[in-house]
Amino acid sequence: MPTPTLVFDGDCAFCTSAVGVARRVPPADVTVVAWQFADLAALGTTAERAQQELLWVDGDGTISGGAAAVARLLRAAGLPLSVLGVLISLPPLRWVAPPVYRLVAANRHRLPGGTPACRMPPRDAV
Repeated sequence: MPTPTLVFDGDCAFCTSAVGVARRVPPADVTVVAWQFADLAALGTTAERAQQELLWVDGDGTISGGAAAVARLLRAAGLPLSVLGVLISLPPLRWVAPPVYRLVAANRHRLPGGTPACRMPPRDAV
């Protein structure tokens, strides 16, 4: 079975910094790639989707995006982070996590490490 793949926005300094931290979280056996350099068709997704959210592609091809992708990454990281990933996947956090993710994604250019290049493209532009 192929390893899971984490697809992020390589043009965003905030995303790149966050993924830099994720790469240091053992023991997840995960391929980490900027969507700009990924074979998105082979992963079963599109540039339009990858521009809008972090993506987690399981070895079986199942794709999770946004808060669900963060939860999958945390679950793959092993203890103690896997507990947080499970919690994010269960109510009531499962209901709260997506709007929080969208709020962070929409404002990532304002967060530490963010730059104007981190600004999300308008939905009608993708």
